[in-house]
Amino acid sequence: MREVIFTPKGVTPLSPYSQAIVATGRTMYISGQGSFDPATNQFQPGAFREQAERTFRNVEILLTAAGATWQHVVKVNVYLVNLGDFAELNQVYRQLLSAPYPARTTVQAGLVGAMLIEVDCIAVLPD
Repeated sequence: MREVIFTPKGVTPLSPYSQAIVATGRTMYISGQGSFDPATNQFQPGAFREQAERTFRNVEILLTAAGATWQHVVKVNVYLVNLGDFAELNQVYRQLLSAPYPARTTVQAGLVGAMLIEVDCIAVLPD
């Protein structure tokens, strides 16, 4: 009932988790993504906007690997180190996603190292 989604174009997990899982045929769960370069698997520091754009691109890589787009995403969870970045998050979000927007939760969290943002999501894959 679970299919692992793995693409070498994405960031290779360094811990015991999958890039994404498809359950019951159509529901895709994408693990938390951050500002990593998929080519090197190395964290890419930078200003919040740079990290946010890279993070959302990493999510998009996994969606594409499963034949999906942002239009198939039904739920997004965003974790921010600093809630002061919320307005800039919304700017990046509007550039990449379009209405009707998925349901979303944004919370302040202590992230690993210099990560300023982490994003995970749930998508329903096309037939």
